[in-house]
Amino acid sequence: MSNMQKPPNQQPNDPNGNKPPSPPRIPMNWIIIGLLAIFGFLFISRIPSIMNDSLGTGGAEVAYSFFRKQVEAGNVTTVVMDGLVVRGEFRTAVRYPEAGSSQALQTTPVVTSRFSATLPPVEDRDLMPLLAEKGVTVIATDPSPSPLFVLLLNWGPLILIGALLLWSFNRARQQQSGIFGFGQTKARQYNEEHPQVTFQDVAGEDSAKEELTEMVDFLKDPDKYIRLGARIPRGVLLVGPPGTGKTLLARAVAGEAKVPFFSLSASEFVEMFVGVGASRVRDLFTRAKAAAPAIVFIDEIDAVGRQRGAGLGGGNDEREQTLNQLLVEMDGFDQRETVIIMAATNRPDVLDPALLRPGRFDRQVTVDLPDRAGREAILKVHTRDIPLSRDVDLSLLAASTIGFSGADLENLANEGALSAARNKRDKVTMRDFQLALDRIILGSERPPLSNEHERRVVAYHEAGHALVSLLESEADPVVKVTIVPRGRALGVTQSAPSDDRRNYSKEYLMARLFVLMGGRSAEELVFNQITTGAENDLRVATGLARNMVSQWGMNEEVGPVNYGDYDRQPFLGYSLAQPRQYSDATAALIDRETKRLVEQAHQHARQLLRDNRDKLDALANELLEVEVVDQARVYEIAGIPLNDPSPMNKV
Repeated sequence: MSNMQKPPNQQPNDPNGNKPPSPPRIPMNWIIIGLLAIFGFLFISRIPSIMNDSLGTGGAEVAYSFFRKQVEAGNVTTVVMDGLVVRGEFRTAVRYPEAGSSQALQTTPVVTSRFSATLPPVEDRDLMPLLAEKGVTVIATDPSPSPLFVLLLNWGPLILIGALLLWSFNRARQQQSGIFGFGQTKARQYNEEHPQVTFQDVAGEDSAKEELTEMVDFLKDPDKYIRLGARIPRGVLLVGPPGTGKTLLARAVAGEAKVPFFSLSASEFVEMFVGVGASRVRDLFTRAKAAAPAIVFIDEIDAVGRQRGAGLGGGNDEREQTLNQLLVEMDGFDQRETVIIMAATNRPDVLDPALLRPGRFDRQVTVDLPDRAGREAILKVHTRDIPLSRDVDLSLLAASTIGFSGADLENLANEGALSAARNKRDKVTMRDFQLALDRIILGSERPPLSNEHERRVVAYHEAGHALVSLLESEADPVVKVTIVPRGRALGVTQSAPSDDRRNYSKEYLMARLFVLMGGRSAEELVFNQITTGAENDLRVATGLARNMVSQWGMNEEVGPVNYGDYDRQPFLGYSLAQPRQYSDATAALIDRETKRLVEQAHQHARQLLRDNRDKLDALANELLEVEVVDQARVYEIAGIPLNDPSPMNKV
């Protein structure tokens, strides 16, 4: 599958999703900062300008009597009067206080040419005539502040408090509107102005595309169906494993029909506030009807659509309210309303039956894992922008990636490109894809084992798996055996089916059990001891044997009966709330037959290895020497002809 970049969110203010431009708003905090700056500037600017004048800086504070004496002596040139403060400059620098005066004993004398003095509170009527007589230049300033300064000084604090209150009120209103805005849907709307996904961008799902073509035709020409009395399915449920391209198919339907596409996840309906989910459902359908014809896509719908009343306590009440509202909205569509609801899930078994009845999600489209031809088509989509070397064979890659989803194949193409970049190549080679396959299937390579005994145990363990797989005709062919630690495993025996397989016989499943028990059996046979290395093998073997007994009817004692219907229900306490469909004796029988199958596989694998001990030793010694043994060499050691090499071995 091809993933397209999601365009930015669209607002639903008009049919095209374009939001009209709103006038710019100045944040309230910047307004408050501006008022503070103006108030501070005006306050500072009212410091008497004489402080910045050259005549009023650097002078000594002298007594008024000394100032008057200097005026009478004609030693003052200029004075500046600012209220009761007089500042000025002497014609000749003087020593103050004078020697022999009483102040000289208390103050350190200085020589200064500038002075400042304070006028007495009683007006000296002879001072101004004396200054005029001695030719002193008199400069008078207005000591009273400006009216604007007085206004700001008096009302400035109140203005600031009012601005703070207004700002707090706006913040509270925004928060309150945010709370009430929870009821609005968070669906993202895409329209035809943005790059569209079409069916050409979807590969490997031809059957699903054929079913969805009818949806496209209905959205393009709904009157053709309505005229004949036909009713198009109101809801289409896309069902399939993760990564198969369900979301991509839904967007492709919208792209082909060229209609608005509303997309959201089901988990976005539910919040901590009761009733929010139901409100968002109503808002979503209101928007969709206004933009009709349109498609509403709900991803992972099982988040709100799970069966009601399941588990202990009855489930989540808010989730069930959301589901009820969704059911009501889907049931309330007018026959002429061209709105199609599409949803995706990989757990259709947990959905509420009311959601799947005719009239709601009455059509299910299976989006399954792609086959070989589909995988090749998907690889072509994901490698069209990647420079490929001539040795790259996409058909061979498709054959070697059985069971891969579209997302897995996209990851394979990306890992191949990363491998080429790490090795400083201009093009991606087949070797890069081989390394990418190993990294995805086997895990990242880790440092080799340093303990020699542990290496021998791992070598015989993996040789046991491989040899049993070779000797069992129903088992999958071995591709590679390695004792280089990868991922969480100390060693890996890689097997792959030769072709796509969806139906498994009892013989094939028994062969898998034999192979799974081959590693544990080899350890017992060679070292006469058991280790923890078979933990995963035992877990997988036990689960497989239990399914054979309880679900697939492959056991003679239990018979062709299914006892595992409720084991897969994911609800807390669901199995406790449901009556068990079989007795304690049947449960004991299932446990006994499961153990018997695993033990039978264990004994069979051990006997098989005992009869072929020379081949087991040869394969283990080869692993200890080279650490990685390919398919051809494995078959050669086992003495088995390799008629049809696995495609993965050709990569």
